[in-house]
Amino acid sequence: MNYVDGFVLPVPTAKLDAYREIAQLAGTIWREHGALSYYECVADDVKPGEHTSFPQSVQLKDDETVIFSWITYESREHRDAVNAKVMADPRMVPMMQPGAMPFDGKRMFWGGFKLLVSV
Repeated sequence: MNYVDGFVLPVPTAKLDAYREIAQLAGTIWREHGALSYYECVADDVKPGEHTSFPQSVQLKDDETVIFSWITYESREHRDAVNAKVMADPRMVPMMQPGAMPFDGKRMFWGGFKLLVSV
């Protein structure tokens, strides 16, 4: 693994089961198309900070929780190839429809990262 896509997003606590179902399907699709690993984690010990924090980064509301996710790849090129296949997969179509996701995508953030240290 030399490349990681990372995601942070707020999910309404009442919709966590619906999110889990979508995440499970998404993880299956990503892995089938070549991602090395796929993780979705729910906040357990993330408190608001004085200046910044996971909750503040997504403007977390009282009835929401933070999801921290990452997908690993061999390289950025591998990521781009996998993501092209994922986006072309017909199972993704329902997830891409407006209002289909059980969270506010406007408060989600993500990015690609090159590996710096691996111990």
